[in-house]
Amino acid sequence: MSEIKNDYLWWQTGVVYQIYPRSFQDSNGDGIGDLQGILKRLDYLQWLGVDAVWISPIYPSPMADFGYDISDYIGIHPLFGSLDDFDRLIQEVHARKMKLILDLVPNHTSDQHPWFLESRSSRDNPKRDWYIWKNPRPDGGPPNNWLSVFGGSGWEWDEKTEQYYYHAFLKEQPDLNWRHPEVQQAMLNVMRFWLDRGVDGFRIDVMWHMIKDLQLRDNPVNPDYQNHMATYEQLLPVYSTDQPEVHEIVQKMRKLLDSYSDRMMIGEIYLPIQKLVTYYGIDGKGAHLPFNFQLISLPWEAKVIAAAIDQYEGALPANGWPNWVLGNHDQPRITSRVGIQQARVAAMLLLTLRGTPTIYYGDEIGMRDVPIPFQEVQDPQGLNMPDKNLSRDPARTPMQWDASLQAGFTEGKPWLRLDRAFQRTNVQLQKEDPYSMLLLYKRLIDLRHIEPSLTVGDYTPVCSDNQMLAFTRHAEGHPKFLIILNLSHRPCYFKPSTLTFTGTVVMATSPELEGSVVDENISLSGDEGVIIRITDTGL
Repeated sequence: MSEIKNDYLWWQTGVVYQIYPRSFQDSNGDGIGDLQGILKRLDYLQWLGVDAVWISPIYPSPMADFGYDISDYIGIHPLFGSLDDFDRLIQEVHARKMKLILDLVPNHTSDQHPWFLESRSSRDNPKRDWYIWKNPRPDGGPPNNWLSVFGGSGWEWDEKTEQYYYHAFLKEQPDLNWRHPEVQQAMLNVMRFWLDRGVDGFRIDVMWHMIKDLQLRDNPVNPDYQNHMATYEQLLPVYSTDQPEVHEIVQKMRKLLDSYSDRMMIGEIYLPIQKLVTYYGIDGKGAHLPFNFQLISLPWEAKVIAAAIDQYEGALPANGWPNWVLGNHDQPRITSRVGIQQARVAAMLLLTLRGTPTIYYGDEIGMRDVPIPFQEVQDPQGLNMPDKNLSRDPARTPMQWDASLQAGFTEGKPWLRLDRAFQRTNVQLQKEDPYSMLLLYKRLIDLRHIEPSLTVGDYTPVCSDNQMLAFTRHAEGHPKFLIILNLSHRPCYFKPSTLTFTGTVVMATSPELEGSVVDENISLSGDEGVIIRITDTGL
């Protein structure tokens, strides 16, 4: 493997693991996960086989949006620990030959950030234009019709200075004015601070929001809006997001990263594929990995997903490296979306597709969304639109480590309630069960690392129908693999009319299939997937 691996960078051959720090491991009994807790669990991550750890925000924050409202970009919130704890975490991650990716939130600050406190203090403050301030319309209303992702208007009236400021999210999260050169320089300095501390890369929050239309034109009405959708979706955000100038900002960030050795940048971007791929930048000088959320957003149907994979592969720019993800802290968990059996198939899909996979903590043991009673809801998105069931809390519940009280997460009261089934679904139990989701993930990661074809090989579609999709992965000079996945609960049959081959099943969601020799006529039960090493081929 090493001779091929040397031709690729760590973020191309590696598997990324996202930690939501509040929920991973508590070390001091306050019910909230912290850096010492992550340190305690690094050996687990090393055992699992992940190569990079992405940590959601840990900066000082009033926690209006649980850390995505930052009041100090170069500190650590006392809830999570200290800068010394962070330095030790980097050291221990690197000692285990893993990388650390830090979440960065450059689109907006907290309204308690010193920059904003200065900006709102008076109209002639030097930092006034660091944020987006505008006069009201003649009728006294907001400057335009832009909406907040979390409900209501995107504009907040400031009584003292008699202007509105723009916030794409909570009113406690004012958007920075990224057209201002001093803002750009200040944020590049923030990145430099963490890069100098040894951080290996950044996941850039809401990258496509960072620049707004200079004329602040009204967004058009969404003709496809339905009542169950978030109120934000009443309009199409064509002027408040994804402006052409954002690519110049991303390029500046990339230039800074390139001045260091071996660093990388992931961009959070919820856009159609044709727009998403523009964030790779001209000549590949944008984000290394613009996050591809198709496996989160699309219906779980074989034909739809097969077509989307092909569309994505076809849209990638020259040398653009693909990436895939099944879940994150903003979306329902994969197990709750497709069911526990299909979640096994989804794991096999994620870890056999071409490109960098990202695993959301807990998905490797099949954690599911946990119902949070309304009086316990903490997520502002859920609180602000209570009738739409949009709280993100259910996908953010504490990691289930063992069957002890509070699942081994804390000795106190957890900040969110645990899944009531944690005594049956936890790391300790699944480590001992050869048929568990955890062992499936570990074996898939191990196989991916061992086989160059699965790490960096070409992707070639073979066929798809209403139930099944099949594709091959192949690196020259190495065995070719055929992956067949049944995305339905009913039996399916792989009978390509023009192919002949023989092969061996090296991994399957049903271990009983492993080791069997197969030819081009393959029958799969519902919810099954197989990885076949081809030995003699017309493929």
